[in-house]
Amino acid sequence: MITYEWLYILAGIFFVGWSLLSLRDRRFGNAGFWGLLALSFLVGSHVSDFVNGLIVLALVAVAGMGGLKRSDPATTAPAERQNFSKLLGNKLFLPALVVPLTAVIGTLAYNYTPFGETGLFEERRETLLLFAIGVLFALAAGIAWLRPPALAPMEEGRRLLDSIGWAAILPQMLAALGAVFALAGVGDVIGSLAGTIIPDGNVFVAVVVFALGMAVFTMIMGNAFAAFPVMAAAIGIPLLIVEYGGNPATIGAVGMLAGFCGTLLTPMAANFNIVPAALLELKDQNGVIRQQVGTAIPLWVCNVVIIYVGAFLLWN
Repeated sequence: MITYEWLYILAGIFFVGWSLLSLRDRRFGNAGFWGLLALSFLVGSHVSDFVNGLIVLALVAVAGMGGLKRSDPATTAPAERQNFSKLLGNKLFLPALVVPLTAVIGTLAYNYTPFGETGLFEERRETLLLFAIGVLFALAAGIAWLRPPALAPMEEGRRLLDSIGWAAILPQMLAALGAVFALAGVGDVIGSLAGTIIPDGNVFVAVVVFALGMAVFTMIMGNAFAAFPVMAAAIGIPLLIVEYGGNPATIGAVGMLAGFCGTLLTPMAANFNIVPAALLELKDQNGVIRQQVGTAIPLWVCNVVIIYVGAFLLWN
C-alpha cells in the first residue's frame, strides 16, 4: 500500500538533492536550510515532537540570520530557451497538465472502478498521492520530450526554491500555528464572542460571521489552513453543524474557500502575494494584492451564498 509516508520520503529525497547541490556551490546556508527540511520530511514521523520542534527552530535560525541566498545555476542557455519558446509555444505547458489530469482521472478511476478494490493507496489519501505521482509523470514526460541536461530539473527546482526562500514552507508553518491556536482554546474564546453577536437561531448571520472570520483570520495568519481549526472550533462545528444541522462537507469545503479569499488580500500570505511581486520585480510590492481585490470580494460573497443555500436550504 502506498501511504502518506511515501509522499514524505519522496519530498525528502528532492530536498536532499537541493541541499547537496547548494553544498557543492558552497551556499552553506541554503544547504543547511534545505537539508533540515529534508530531515523533517524523512524522519519527522519517527522522532518525538521535541526533536521536530528543534528542527523547526533550526530552520527559523538559518532563515532569520539571512542564510538563504538566491541562486542562478547554469542549466540551459538563454538562446536554447528562446529557441524552445519559438518552436513549441504554448505546447511547453503540456507536461504541467499531466499533474491535474493524473490526479483527477486517477481519483475517479480509484473510487468508481474495480481499481479501487486493489487497496493500492492509503484510504482517503488517494488524491494527494496521485497528485504526487502526476508530478513524477510530468517530470518524466518533460525530460523525454525536451531532453534537457541530466541535472536541469533539479537545478531549476533549486533556482525556484532559492528565489522563494523561507516563504516556500510558510503554509506548512502557518497550518501548524493554526493547530496550536486551536489547542490553546482560541476557538472557544472566539465562539463565546460570536455568541454575543449572532442572534439566536439566525442561520444566515452565523454563516456570514463564519465566512468573515475565515477571511479575516486568514489575512492575519497568512493561510486558510491556519484559520480553519480556529473558526471550525469556534463557529463551524458547534453552531453551524451541531446546533443548526448544516451539511459538514459544504461548510468545511466552502468555508476554506472563504478563507482563501482572505489569502488574496494579505501580505502575510507572502508566498502567494509578496514573493511573486519580488520575482517579477514589480515597483509596487502590493501590486499583486491590488489586482486580486476585485476577485476576492465578489468570490467571498458567492461563498457565503453557497454555504447558506447548499449547507442549509438544500440540505435540510
